[in-house]
Amino acid sequence: MSEEPVNRQRRFLLGGAAASLAAVELAFMSSTVHAADAVPAAKPRKLEPIRQIKAGELDVGYYEAGPADGIPVLLMHGYPYDIHSYAEVAPLLAARGCRVIVPHLRGHGTTRFLDSANPRSAQQAAVALDQIALLDALKIDRAVIVGYDWGARTGCIIAALWPERCIGLLSVNGYIMTNRPGNKLPLPAKVELGWWYQYYFATERGRLGLEANRRDIARILWTTNSPKWAYDDATFERTAASFDNPDYVQIVIHNYRWRLGLADGFAQYEEYEKRLAAFPTIKVPAITMDGDSDGVVPATDGKAYAAKFTGPRTHLVVNAGHNVPQETPQVFADAVWKLASAT
Repeated sequence: MSEEPVNRQRRFLLGGAAASLAAVELAFMSSTVHAADAVPAAKPRKLEPIRQIKAGELDVGYYEAGPADGIPVLLMHGYPYDIHSYAEVAPLLAARGCRVIVPHLRGHGTTRFLDSANPRSAQQAAVALDQIALLDALKIDRAVIVGYDWGARTGCIIAALWPERCIGLLSVNGYIMTNRPGNKLPLPAKVELGWWYQYYFATERGRLGLEANRRDIARILWTTNSPKWAYDDATFERTAASFDNPDYVQIVIHNYRWRLGLADGFAQYEEYEKRLAAFPTIKVPAITMDGDSDGVVPATDGKAYAAKFTGPRTHLVVNAGHNVPQETPQVFADAVWKLASAT
């Protein structure tokens, strides 16, 4: 999940007013959106069939919907979730003519490493490069880049380092880049309590605990991340199957240990991490979004990090917790479509 649940300065949040997204002409600018679609279906649909494609160092499992010549949209999930965060969003976008791509991030679902000797890195540059490789493998030059949690960080990185690949960016919780030096500093005690899983994962006991209790840990986080989300057992189990990936524990553990400076990165990503450490700006058209009941990153007006977006941007607060696309799919799909239809 996002490395800064409350202290947004830890994510290099700068002052400034939010720019309007004139090119997109969002009808619901700046106000809280109250959605009526937050309750999941009684029998949750699965995203299937899952396709496989070799991309970079991975054999990526992904779901695709919509016309092959449609506007490409890349939808990226977070932790502890999977592609089914977009189970309702994907068909909504496909029905509007988008080519929708929903990949399992490394360590999740059917995505596998091509070489067993490759390091199971989950530092931010590695996850972003996976998505560039996926776009290349699918012969997609540009796409609307969309994500929350790990997916939002990945989306911000792609938009900042490879803007030529982005039609636009939708990032839940705004501008997210990992600030490793900042992450070594303590947060207020109440906020630190919400980081329990990250500190737990920093220990050998935590690694063993994730191995043994990955579903129970995820369920606790789902509930605390989205306290108003009335998900059912079938919805949870549909996603939890993705946690059985053989690399899941290594990927999750490395992600959080690396963020806190407790695990080293890998040489092949060093140059990218140096560029990201400078907190590059994002110039592509963007929508930033917060859930008004997010248990990880409390909603704001989005002004604190406005200076990091040098292109047109709109900020929205929607009726959801942390897993915004799954909790309010229609509103989320509408926002993605605003970016896609502005091309």
